[in-house]
Amino acid sequence: MFAFTAVDFETTGAVPGFPNEPWQVGAASFPADADAAPDAFESLLRIDPARPFNRYAPGRHAKLRAQLAAAPALPALWPALAPRLAGPVAAHNAAVERSVLAAAAPLHVPGPWIDTLALARRAWPGAPSHALEDLVPALGLLPRLQTLAPGLAPHDALYDALACGLLLRHLLAQPGWSNLSPAELAAIR
Repeated sequence: MFAFTAVDFETTGAVPGFPNEPWQVGAASFPADADAAPDAFESLLRIDPARPFNRYAPGRHAKLRAQLAAAPALPALWPALAPRLAGPVAAHNAAVERSVLAAAAPLHVPGPWIDTLALARRAWPGAPSHALEDLVPALGLLPRLQTLAPGLAPHDALYDALACGLLLRHLLAQPGWSNLSPAELAAIR
């Protein structure tokens, strides 16, 4: 087992005339000791109160508009977030998180990136769904996730980061997966 950080951003979604922006970040640093609890980091991110969200953007952003207007901008959080991204980084559908980080910190090169969506499709090709909120209960990971993220739900950034990390740990405990390196896992598409 190796240490890694699972990261998730909740975003505004695409709206004509506006870039897709993150409004929440969650990161969970999982130590190499599989029995140790992850170190969690979460924050709302500043969004202009006049900025529209895509009507299909998931999450509870509509209830948080006042807090989002007063939240710190991602660059202000960078000193706390960047050290977590020095080693392997996991995300479910990693392209989204990669694009957010590339826009926010173009000179930072985190990784290798491990995409748990790609891994889940390879490990469980017959699963009815590979969505994180469907895989977690199907694999029996929900009780542990609820212990780590009390009061949170899917599409809360920390909840999704913890779910991604638990999914990766579960996958690495499966026969044939435990000896793969972060680089080998990152190569699976």
